[in-house]
Amino acid sequence: MSTEVKTSVLVAVGVIENAAGEIFICRRGESQHQAFKWEFPGGKVEAGETVAQALARELEEEIGIAVTACAPFMRIDHDYGDKRVTLDIHRVTAFTGEPHGREGQPSRWVPVSELHHYDFPAANRPIVAKLQSACEG
Repeated sequence: MSTEVKTSVLVAVGVIENAAGEIFICRRGESQHQAFKWEFPGGKVEAGETVAQALARELEEEIGIAVTACAPFMRIDHDYGDKRVTLDIHRVTAFTGEPHGREGQPSRWVPVSELHHYDFPAANRPIVAKLQSACEG
């Protein structure tokens, strides 16, 4: 009997907030894991990178912004069955550039109170819950 140990993929995730308190989200492409679900932008931390370096690189590549201020928000470990992920989430409160889907992916600013109307991967749901409870409190 084989006991396969799945390694977890470390992912840097940015919760990007504008002055109006809206959060920027993108929709995953057809060929990506969890295709067509909405997500907070970010990506895999490469060997030799810190989470902050990966976050800055991924947000520049994916949505065309340069992060100027961010802070740790939360960390989530999730097992999808076919893949394990560790999300290291940072709240991005200052940046230069206007975020947009540089890879052609749909993207938009969404009020925190409306985030639960979007179909997020299971690993992202605790982020939505924490953002919404912070707004209510």
